[in-house]
Amino acid sequence: MESFNSYKEGLDLAFLKRRCVEHGRLVQFARGDLFEKAGCPSRLVGYVVKGCFKYNVQVGGGKNFVTGFAFEGEFVADYPNCLYGRRSEVSIEANMPCEVYVIDGRDLLQMYLGDDEAHLQGRLIAENLFTQTYSRFLDHYRYDARERYERLLARCPLIVQQLSLRDIASFLNVTPKTISQIRRDITFEVNDG
Repeated sequence: MESFNSYKEGLDLAFLKRRCVEHGRLVQFARGDLFEKAGCPSRLVGYVVKGCFKYNVQVGGGKNFVTGFAFEGEFVADYPNCLYGRRSEVSIEANMPCEVYVIDGRDLLQMYLGDDEAHLQGRLIAENLFTQTYSRFLDHYRYDARERYERLLARCPLIVQQLSLRDIASFLNVTPKTISQIRRDITFEVNDG
């Protein structure tokens, strides 16, 4: 089974986890607390020990769309904006109570600049994030809503237990009603088959 965040595949991120745990501070977030706020300087990188974060982008009229998630054992950041203190493109919100080892993104950048192997890993993280994002963008053209939902479930079967129907629908860029209908259709097909 693939992980939700495919950018990690093929990378040894032990160095980043070690950096967060050994040099960071353990911070607790309540559900709804912001890790980063869109439009403000992005500053943080975190290793999620417990909980889940969702990445939101706001569009006209104040409507939010979920663009991604960071789960336990993963990293949370607006990468690479956090390395340079650039304006965050997304708000990153705790989807439930969370515990995260947090470091300053500029400290991570200094580590990259001072160590060739770390610099290479930083570049590979950025490349893999781009590949993940590009693939997801193309999937909106390659697959209809049901196929995207089925592919998500095949990759992460437990996701329906971790996330709300509304957040899954937003991530797939469909309405909750569409996801409900897809689930109903799948259930009837399984029961009929």
